[in-house]
Amino acid sequence: MSLEPAILTCALTGVLTNPDQHPVPVTPEQMAREARAAFDAGASVMHVHLRDQTPGRGFMPTWDPEVAAAVCDAIREACPGVILNLTTGVLGPDIAGPEACIRRVRPEIAACNAGSLNYLKLREDGRWAWPPMVFDNPVDKIERFVAVMRECGTHPEFECFDVGIVRSVGLFAKAGLVDGTPELNFVMGVASGMPCDAALLALLPGYAPPGAVWQATLIGRAEIWPVHQRAAELGGMLRTGLEDTFYLPDGRRARGNGELIEALADCARRAGRAIATPAQARARLGLAP
Repeated sequence: MSLEPAILTCALTGVLTNPDQHPVPVTPEQMAREARAAFDAGASVMHVHLRDQTPGRGFMPTWDPEVAAAVCDAIREACPGVILNLTTGVLGPDIAGPEACIRRVRPEIAACNAGSLNYLKLREDGRWAWPPMVFDNPVDKIERFVAVMRECGTHPEFECFDVGIVRSVGLFAKAGLVDGTPELNFVMGVASGMPCDAALLALLPGYAPPGAVWQATLIGRAEIWPVHQRAAELGGMLRTGLEDTFYLPDGRRARGNGELIEALADCARRAGRAIATPAQARARLGLAP
């Protein structure tokens, strides 16, 4: 049986990556230019983080709804028919910022972190890379995110950092928190979450709700590309971008998102899959045409 066309997502910039050190876009113009390069390479979906536009503070996140509008409008203009996937990740119970941004830009998809995680990273010398923290996503917070997404006609993409979080999405579905096609994102490569492992990836779709569409976010360097290839072979959606990696399969540093999406499209083609158009992606995800 032939596999469905592969839906490609580009994660354009990330949360805190410093644009003075890495080629991540910040301004609406830069985001639109990088999105267009990824779009031309086959990406139907753009995962969007928002950066402070104040000079000298361009690597800090913001929840300013006018920044969200400027960035999303620029991407939509540059990439006719593109699907926007807006980040919502925030620490603590106050979700007013993400709510305001969802209401302002009404993205077709928004990330919905589906469970809590000790978010850790250790340096080689044994020191913490940042103070140990809990990425807190209790059920009442998830319910509030789902409510604003329903209000705005936005489809939730459930972000799953561990196997138990994948299984939780099935419980959310039974509890009435999932409308339409369940969409899961298996996040692999966070040091305190699921490892970037092809054998583990092959098991995860079996723990997702029936009929779910899934993709894998793979964080790392050379080790991610064989797992991207396995995701393509297993029939998943595919995602990469400068949020997730700076490195191409041959070890070279990517100059931009377009090169990374080109490499991801090659994974799909090697698996015998076509690249989904935005219209095909909308149909598969149950989004409005």
